[in-house]
Parts: sequence; structure tokens; C-alpha cells
Amino acid sequence: MAKKKSVAPIVLVDGSSYLFRAYYALPDLSTSDGRPTGAVRGVIAMIRKLAKDYPGSQVVVIFDAPGKTFRDDLYTEYKANRESMPDDLRDQIQPIHDIIKAMGLPLLVVPGVEADDVIGTLAHQATQAQLNTVVSTGDKDMAQLVTDHVTLVNTMTDTTMDADGVVEKFGVAPAQIIDYLALMGDTVDNIPGVPKVGPKTAAKWLNQFGSLDEIIARADEVKGKVGENLRDSLEQLPLSRELTTIKCDVALEQDITALSQHVAEEHVDAKTLGGLFKSLEFKSWLEELEEGVSSDGEDAKTQDLPQAPTETRYSCVTTVDELRSWATRLEKAGLFAVDTETTSLNYMEAQLVGFSFCCEPGEAIYVPVAHDYVGVPEQLSLDAALEIIRPLLENEGLVKVGQNLKYDISVLARHGVEIKGRIHDTMLQSYVLNSVGSRHNMDELAKRHLGRETIHYEDIAGKGAKQLTFNEIDLAQATEYAAEDADVTLQLHNVLWPQVESQSGIAEVYGQIEIPLVNILSQVERNGTLVDGRLLAQHSAEITDRLGELTEQAWSLAGEEFNLDSTKQLQSIFYDKLGLPVLKKTPKGAPSTAEPVLVDLARDYPLPQTILEYRGLAKLKSTYTDKLPLQINGATGRIHTSYHQAVAATGRLSSADPNLQNIPIRNAQGRRIRQAFVASPGNTIVAADYSQIELRIMAHLSGDENLQRAFAEGQDIHRATAAEVFNATLDTVSEEERRNAKAINFGLIYGMSAFGLGRNLNISRTLAADYIERYFTRYPGVRQYMDETRALAREQGFVETLFGRRLYLPDINAKHVPRRQGAERTAINAPMQGTAADIIKRAMITTQAWLDDHDIDALMIMQVHDELVFEVADDQVEDLVSNVTALMQGAAALTVPLTVEAGIGQNWDEAH
Repeated sequence: MAKKKSVAPIVLVDGSSYLFRAYYALPDLSTSDGRPTGAVRGVIAMIRKLAKDYPGSQVVVIFDAPGKTFRDDLYTEYKANRESMPDDLRDQIQPIHDIIKAMGLPLLVVPGVEADDVIGTLAHQATQAQLNTVVSTGDKDMAQLVTDHVTLVNTMTDTTMDADGVVEKFGVAPAQIIDYLALMGDTVDNIPGVPKVGPKTAAKWLNQFGSLDEIIARADEVKGKVGENLRDSLEQLPLSRELTTIKCDVALEQDITALSQHVAEEHVDAKTLGGLFKSLEFKSWLEELEEGVSSDGEDAKTQDLPQAPTETRYSCVTTVDELRSWATRLEKAGLFAVDTETTSLNYMEAQLVGFSFCCEPGEAIYVPVAHDYVGVPEQLSLDAALEIIRPLLENEGLVKVGQNLKYDISVLARHGVEIKGRIHDTMLQSYVLNSVGSRHNMDELAKRHLGRETIHYEDIAGKGAKQLTFNEIDLAQATEYAAEDADVTLQLHNVLWPQVESQSGIAEVYGQIEIPLVNILSQVERNGTLVDGRLLAQHSAEITDRLGELTEQAWSLAGEEFNLDSTKQLQSIFYDKLGLPVLKKTPKGAPSTAEPVLVDLARDYPLPQTILEYRGLAKLKSTYTDKLPLQINGATGRIHTSYHQAVAATGRLSSADPNLQNIPIRNAQGRRIRQAFVASPGNTIVAADYSQIELRIMAHLSGDENLQRAFAEGQDIHRATAAEVFNATLDTVSEEERRNAKAINFGLIYGMSAFGLGRNLNISRTLAADYIERYFTRYPGVRQYMDETRALAREQGFVETLFGRRLYLPDINAKHVPRRQGAERTAINAPMQGTAADIIKRAMITTQAWLDDHDIDALMIMQVHDELVFEVADDQVEDLVSNVTALMQGAAALTVPLTVEAGIGQNWDEAH
């Protein structure tokens, strides 16, 4: 009996396209005996994902055949620029083919043609047979195959493209793609095109003339240099079109109809597949196969996951007796997870709705105190619950575990409860183990370490404007959600804490820096900083006036009125009307107007300079002068930022709502914003800032004698470097030489190349390279440190700070050169940035301890970059400055002195 034709689309997979992309996109995974598996993992994961995304579809995988094709006969230089396939990639092709066959999927490899041509033939047959077909590829050439029945999907970017999408992306219809590609040529495949013709010009000509044949016939109508290039290329354009045309009549053993009736399940060879997964050490896939479980298989980890409890026992506690019984149990356990449910993510506004606790995996409780929807069952009052809970949380002998515990500490503190004693935070445990390994939120950690999908808030509260707050959530749903939070947190702690504890350096960073900082940051956040909203409003009005002036100035320079905020209009003015040079293009091929491009253009043209000033002021206005007054807390009159410990890979703190780290300090407008951060009456602002801390850390880490001597003698390090690099004496160094030396000092620790330094200093690359070489000649220890650090990073896959904080570098041995070079730059800079982050965190801990132990009327109110900011009573300023300076300078023992500069004023700007 004939099988029925599937209504699901047929999926044609361009295996060769994904082979190279997976090879360069994924880390260099390998088996324990050294066999490479990264490309295998990537390609098979993509196929598994497609099977999941298109349930019921027939998946057919097509690869290039080895050897030459008909295109090589047409043009001997075809693909001549391509490097030969790396050996470790070639070795992975056969395992990929073997797995695909064992999965029961058709695998097509046709000699004499490319995978594109096989796919093109099948896609053409599908259109003729009116079978809906999806082509999974990352190759832009495939856009010529799109019809009403054929669409493209790029699994790596998760994007799809139909006929309208082709027009939107390329500016021409699918039927014009061949001509479009012929006009541009292809440097990768060595297909000749028209010189200087890019996507924009090719689309423009095809929309004007209709086809390549018509462009060739009317080439004399195209003016300018590009017209000359077109006429010079007329002879080769037919060949270019033939090379870019996908062949759609390849002789195949099975046509699209036969392939559509293939049933993969009937051809699966589970025994062979299991053997391949076992040999290649794809442990998670092997377990799924053995258990008969389907998954998208995207996680490249093969680690064992702990056995989760087979059943969960979550209960809602609504009586005093039940809660007292649980309190006794939690106390006896000695360690428990705690979580709060509230009405808001803003810790200064959030009201408590309930608590959850867990002291044994799989069993947890939720204690509701403020659900207020119609028909809510009886629950404990907040006061009654706190009377029982407070002694638990304030018992210094009990260990409390949380996920992002700082938030809970802040909310509870506003309700008169202080979490005392030893604490653990699973977010920070994940962060110190691998800051770049994944996101550190509970849902991601549960999936990664417990193999568990958690209930998401949107699942019970909905999305968008109609999303419920937690007090409106049904009690049964709230119990499952909240109790699961506590349960998962405890289970994560049981997995992560042993890993942290077993590595001494990481354990010290966690236990001596990150955990002690949790309570301090909570306190700093709640202290807040006083902000003068009226001053910001005045500043905002002045910026509005200046934006108007800049708009008029830009219109005058452009010779017409236009919207300065419109990228398309700006592109048209810059590149079509004024003819400014195109320095960089967007991913869609349009000339870029991004800030780095404007900075380069502004050196020679006035309009980009005007646009830069306009954008900078508009951003300041929207981000700070307009927004900050709205963020002033009504109850305190202060702004309360949120500091994030587990975001920056290097250990630096970041802040949000508002972001205090990004307020400019080097221009007048940024300083005006800082002037609005003021001291309350009778108090003074003190800002204590580490001086050139990363350069001092470089001197310590590198051990370079000349650099250490300069710091030891208290020299102006930039002047000292200028004297060394430019062969001058300290007293004869010019200001320009000092500025150049400063750019060199900071550029090199951030891995700046000769090209980057040259662009920064507006000098030639050759001269910049000469400056760098002189620098390393004078500071040989720095070069040696950089070389040794790169080598060590390549060997072990990570670098460490002075205190043991570890930063993993997954791309340090990448075959993709830009990614590898980026990782090498990070390897140089991360130990310095990370050590600086550790030092100021240690300074915060010792400084807050001093504030707590002494009778001084002062608050730590901000931490920004290498700076701590305090608000102190006027008559205690001197005491604070002398002690804080000493404590900050003593936060680390380096071979060069740590210098702290403290300033005072009635506002933050004055204190600098």
C-alpha cells in the first residue's frame, strides 16, 4: 500500500554549508584520545534541531562530493582562492555521514556537482510538484531557489526567508539573484564580477534595467568610473552568471517525490548510532538514545547530571502551627534555601507576598502572606509569619542559601529583617566557576546542571501589559512556582558548592570577595545617592537648545533638512549626496553610520563631527538628564542603582537602573550630570579613586624593572613612558609626546594593534608599529609577560587574576583568526582588569568593616570603575579621607605602590 504524502514540508539540509560554519563557530571539542568532534557535534545538533522544529517532515541531507565539478571545467580559477580543508575537519566528515545514515536520513553526495546543485534540482522538482520545501542553509546563493513552495531557513541564526524576505534582504527578487551575484562576483569562490560593484549598485542596476542581459545591452548608459568598470567587464559577465547559476537538472537516483515518502524511523540503526555516540563521547545523546528520549541536543556538555528526586512534595503553609513545625525542621537542618516572592523587581518598592524554604531536595514549602485576588484562601499575616521566620534568618549559626540573595536581603531589610550568619549564593557559585560559561539565572542553571526545565514566571502570570503581579497569582500555582525556586536553589547549591570548594583559588574568590560583598552592595544600594532633579531639568533644557543648534548646523552642512535620527536618511546624505568614503558596511551591505565610522570620518569632514556631538547629547538627555529625575525614589529622595556581581566576565561590577558606570567624565556635559549628585545638608561628598591601577598591576605582573622603577619613584608614568619611547628626558617631553605615550600605555594593555594605535593617534601604521617596538625595547618585561600569558592561556584555556579569579577563553585556540586574536587580547587584559576588580571589592569590604566598627557619620553611596564615593558629615571628612585612603591602598600588596587620590566637594563632580 502506498504511503500518503506528508503535509509537512520536506527539509533539504545543505550539509556542506553547515560543516564549515560549525567547524569555525564551535570550540575545538575532542574525545579523550584527541579525535576532533566540534564539527560533528555542530552539524548533527543542527539536524536534530531541524527535526524538532519541523515535526513530521522528511529531512534530506546533501553534501559536496570530493573532487572537481563542471564549474572547474568552465573556469580553471574557480575557487582558486580557497584554502585547502584543514585535516582535523576532513577527519570529521565520515563520522558525520555515518551518524546521518544511522539516524535513518537520506544522505546525497553526487560527484561532478556541488551540494547546491543537488538541492537546486530537488527544490525545482518540489516547485513543479507543488510540494512545500524548506532549504536549510547559510549560503546566500540559495536565494535564487526561493519560490512560493521553497523557503530558506538558517538554523545558526534562526531566520527564515521567503520571496518577500529575499527582496527585503537583497533588494531584488529571487529570479534576479543570479544576475545580482554575477554583477558582484565572489572573492571567496573567485568568481569575477564588476570591480567596485557591491550589493547596493547591483540591486540599483537590476531594478533600473531589469536583468543582466539588459544591463549588458545598455552599458553605455551607466556613467562614471563604475560605468567604465562595467564596460570593461562585459566579456566576463556571461561566465560569472553561469558560475553563479545553481544547476537544477542533476540526474538523481531518487526524485523529490520518492524522498518525501522516506520514513526515517523505519531506517534508524540504533545499535550503530549508539556505537558512534559512544565512540565520539556524545554522552548526553547516547543516554537519550538508550532512554528513547528526544531532544534538540544543543548542549555540548557531556557531564553527568545529578539524579533529581522522582517526585516533588511542595506544600502551602497557611497556619502558625505548620510554620512553627517547619521552622523547627529548618533549624535542625542547619542549612536551608530561602526565597522571597514580591510585587516588584525594584528592591526599594517591592512588597513581600510570600516566602519559600527548602532543606531537603524535592520537598519545599511556600508561605503566602499577601495574595489579594478575589476568593484567595486564608493565609498568614505578614507580621505573624515574620515573628516565626525572623529568628531563623537572623540566627548566625544557620546557613542560608539563595539565588541572587542580595535582592532578598534588600527586600527583607526594608521589612525589618536582617539575614545574618553564613550565606551562599548559587548565582555567584556559577559565576566564579565560569564567568563566561553561561548565564547565571536560575532557569539556565537548572537546565545546565540539573537537566531540569523550571516554571517560568510568564507561565503563571502571562506577558505584556496584562501580566499579573505575584500577589494576584492563584495560590496553587504560586506554591508550585515559589517552592520550586527554593528546591532548585538547594539542589544547585549541592551541585555547585563542591566544585567551588574543591578549587582553592576559586573558593577564596567566592568566600573572601564575592560572598562578603553581597551584604555590602545591598547596603550601598539602599543608601542611595541624593540627586538634584531641578538641576538635571535645567541641564536637559540646555541640551534641548543645543540639539536644536546642531540640527540647524547639520542641515546647513547637508544643504537640506533631514531627520538626524534616521539611519537611512543619514546614509543617503553621507554617501549618495556628499559622496563621503564608505569605510564599513552593515551586515545587510548598507554603508555604516555607526559611531566608530563617524569618528573616523569626523577627522576630515564636518557633518560627521556634528552628528557625533548630536548623538552624544541626545543619548545623555534620554539616558540621564530626562530619566534620572524619574528614578528618584519618592520615599528617600535618592536614586538607588542595582549593582550586578555576575555580569562582567572579568569580575567588574556593573550597575543598572540607572547605569552609573556610563556617565561620561571627560566632557563638560557628563560632568554637569555628576554635579547633580549632591550631598545632603551638613554633609560632603568624598570620592576616592585608584590612580592608574591597571598600569600598576601590569608593572607588578610583568616584573619589568623600568616600569616598576617609574612607579616606585612616583614619576608621571605617561611622561616616563614618553621619555623612554621618544628617547627624551623627563623635563623635555612635550605634551603631545605624553598624550601619545598615554595612548600606548593604555592601548597595549587592551591588546591594541599597530593599526588601532595608528588610527587612535592619527599616524601611519608603520609609525605606530615603530612606537610599539620602542615601547617593548624599553619595557622588555612587559613583552615577556604578554608572550608567556598568551602561551599559558593556549595551554590551559584560562587566565587568572592575582587573587585566583579565573577567566576561561574558549576561543584561545580557535582556527578562526579574528576570534583567536580577540581571545589573546582578552588573555592579556583580563588579569589586569580582573585584579583591579578584585582589589576594589576587597577595599569595599575592609572600608565598610571600618565604617561599621567606628562611630563615624558616613555612608558608602557608590562604586564606579576604580572609585568609591562616600557621603560624610562635614566635621568628619578628614577622618574619613585619611582612613579610607589607607584602607584602599592596603587592599593588595603589589611590588609597586597603590596610589589613591581622594577629593571632596558638595557634589560628585567637585569631588574629582
